[in-house]
Amino acid sequence: MFIIYEALAVLAYGALGLVLMLAGYLLVDLLTPGRLHVLIWEQRNPNATLVLAANTLGVAMVVAMAIYASGGTVADGLLRTAVYGVVGLVLMTLSFVAIDLLTPGRLGDVVNHTELRPAAWINAIAHVSVALVVAAAIS
Repeated sequence: MFIIYEALAVLAYGALGLVLMLAGYLLVDLLTPGRLHVLIWEQRNPNATLVLAANTLGVAMVVAMAIYASGGTVADGLLRTAVYGVVGLVLMTLSFVAIDLLTPGRLGDVVNHTELRPAAWINAIAHVSVALVVAAAIS
């Protein structure tokens, strides 16, 4: 019966991770003009792809570390993972907004541009950097 319990725990953590990554997708979609599914899958926009990929990787890093660091019961671990995941999403959103405020032009417009732009790389690296800091803080 232990293996069934463990399998259900993996399923619960996986589902929570997917929900958090979906929330990250929705946040990036809200912060950028246009719809991400159109920008990425229909228009093949490299800037939107880079920023979304970095955001998804960042959320996954935070969720993975939260799962790794969670102790006690599965319920406690899921709660910690959810809280840390939301904190990571908030901080990555704030980094997106801060970069937008501190740099010339609108970052949302850069993400919409059809040619790969340096500002998209900065934003992508900021997402991963913030996620690394949150992940380190969790451990």
